[in-house]
Amino acid sequence: MSLGERGLFHRWAGHKLPPMPYTIDNSHSEIGFVVRHMVVAKVRGHFSKFDAKVDMKGDDFSTATLDVSIDAGSIDTREEKRDAHLRSADFFDAEKHPTLRFVSKAVTKKSATDFAILGDLTMRGVTKEVTLEAEVAPAGKDPWGNQRIALSARGKVDRTQWGLNWNQALEAGGVIVGHEVTLEIDGEIIKS
Repeated sequence: MSLGERGLFHRWAGHKLPPMPYTIDNSHSEIGFVVRHMVVAKVRGHFSKFDAKVDMKGDDFSTATLDVSIDAGSIDTREEKRDAHLRSADFFDAEKHPTLRFVSKAVTKKSATDFAILGDLTMRGVTKEVTLEAEVAPAGKDPWGNQRIALSARGKVDRTQWGLNWNQALEAGGVIVGHEVTLEIDGEIIKS
């Protein structure tokens, strides 16, 4: 190895690796949520259209930056009337604010597989900081030779902080829709 080659090798070695792009495998990924309905029941839903860009150095998830875009109009709770209401100005106002977006600011390693992802979540034109707790499987090759990383992330938010305020009081106490929403992300990313 020549001196020039050795210098090039050292420049890219270890933590100095350039960020590598990953793309989301939509067919093996889901972005969903859970919210209380009438105090006791839970309603689950998901968004059928989304995209994510992830950059990281090698396969070290603690170096990752994430940029996730979600089509607000693609909300699906398996009830068309409810979905139409959720798309309306009472909730997501999808006509005026068609995209929900999460952009990471920091990823903190908590253990070999557990991470905290701090980022900005934008809904209805309002941006607030949220933290997602993520479990990340070690990188591995699929049968076609692609480098894949699987992750599951969860976080709780108060929907009213983003202006999703609609509700109706119940006669017995409480409200129809809970304020707290649990975000659930399960997915696979593939090295581009």
